Amino acid sequence: MAEAADHDLRVPVPGGVRLRVRHRPGAARPPFLLVHGLASNARLWDEVAARLAAAHHPTYAVDLRGHGESDAPDEGHDTGTAAGDLAAVAAALGLAGAVVAGHSWGGSVSLRLAAGHPAVVGGLALVDGGWVDVAEEMTPATRERWRGLVLSQRRANEEGATAEAVRARLREAHPRWSEAAVEAGLADMRPGPDGLLVPRLSDAHYMSILESVWSERPHDWYPKVAAPVMLLPAVHHESVAGRRLTREWVEGAEAALARPILRWYVTADHYLPCAHPERLANDLLDLAREAGP
Repeated sequence: MAEAADHDLRVPVPGGVRLRVRHRPGAARPPFLLVHGLASNARLWDEVAARLAAAHHPTYAVDLRGHGESDAPDEGHDTGTAAGDLAAVAAALGLAGAVVAGHSWGGSVSLRLAAGHPAVVGGLALVDGGWVDVAEEMTPATRERWRGLVLSQRRANEEGATAEAVRARLREAHPRWSEAAVEAGLADMRPGPDGLLVPRLSDAHYMSILESVWSERPHDWYPKVAAPVMLLPAVHHESVAGRRLTREWVEGAEAALARPILRWYVTADHYLPCAHPERLANDLLDLAREAGP
């Protein structure tokens, strides 16, 4: 497959912050703006972006603030600020009528972008995310309990992490991933003072974003999106209740959106850009044909 090589851009956004954007050139319309999820990075999209670029579309995969190789200021780690950062990136790069694809929390960020900046978004893809709505259930006691569980799990996964140990863990957890996808997952971390790996996204910034996710009400934004929206949910929950809740959220989004397109992925992997890059790229190209000028 012929493809253009990535090159990195450094794009300024409000607050003196600069974001890293991985760009592949192309002459076809529309461009693609690709948005990763919580504690991930732009390399998650590498294999999808290569296929989109092979179809001659320019692609821009963003490291959100605090992630990947972008700046990590003390403030602004929440969904609304991330959406504003994307709008600034689009303005700086002259992107209009783009197909914006957001994975997981990146789906929530992309939904906010589409609702607030409709000229930027000609088509929206919510890739196993963007519809989570737990605000009513998150009482103060529930929040405190989940904070403790999340931080405990993060520390357990980080303890004594070498690059090879992280690679082995990723290969075991995600048997469908290519070696390129494994390296993309490894890029979520960086060497610490002792040479062992630590997450690029700090615990404080992680929890700040998670708090904004727990407060997010996607139904506030659905009616404001006129562009076609492709919903791409993955069936990956182990529990029947989890699968039922995902279906309820997705069906609620489908009913509330003006131009929904639903494509289920019957898979055990939340990370669709890594597990199914060819199928996902083809779905995004289908969305591009539906997108307005």
